[in-house]
Amino acid sequence: MPDYKVKQGDCLSSIAHRYGLKWEKVWNHPKNSSLKEKRKNPNVLHPGDMLFVPDKEEKQESGATEQRHRFKVKGVPSKLILILKDEEDNPRANVNYTLEVDDQLFQGKTDGKGKLEQSIPPGAKKGRLTIEDGSEEYSLQLGKIDPITEMTGIQARLNNLGFYLGPVDGKMNPETTEAIKIFQRKHGLKVNGEADQATRDKLLNEHGC
Repeated sequence: MPDYKVKQGDCLSSIAHRYGLKWEKVWNHPKNSSLKEKRKNPNVLHPGDMLFVPDKEEKQESGATEQRHRFKVKGVPSKLILILKDEEDNPRANVNYTLEVDDQLFQGKTDGKGKLEQSIPPGAKKGRLTIEDGSEEYSLQLGKIDPITEMTGIQARLNNLGFYLGPVDGKMNPETTEAIKIFQRKHGLKVNGEADQATRDKLLNEHGC
């Protein structure tokens, strides 16, 4: 099978599911070792990355005729994990939510740390999160965040954390510089407006991926 060129919105789970494979089989293939070392996180790829997708292996199972046999597919769902916080950076614990993903509706409550964790279809692209009585509603773009090594990845994470409201265009504009400074000041980093390694590491840690 030829290499697959990653597109915006792709993640390893969605790619592997498209070809009927487990994501671990794709990610751990020796031909993907360089990409694995570069990206670290299998579900944060960058458009243009080349991913080797191995052929699907056929597996044979024995079974008596005229009898019903049950086969269980393992490892298909993906996990969506969100941490909800208020304006003071405190976790929004035990908050009721409704999550809609690919016409599937999920309802639940965040835990004591404000965490929402839900199994979703691996190929999901969009979602909608409603908090409490519907007074808050958020559109979710699933699988579209770029690696932290890219300026678009930095802007998107700053946006998600509430520090940046400008376009995610990869340009080091004044709004991005100011957002980085605010983030650095809040977390006790050197305030220089630059996306240095310490800032990237802290941003990755705060964002969670």
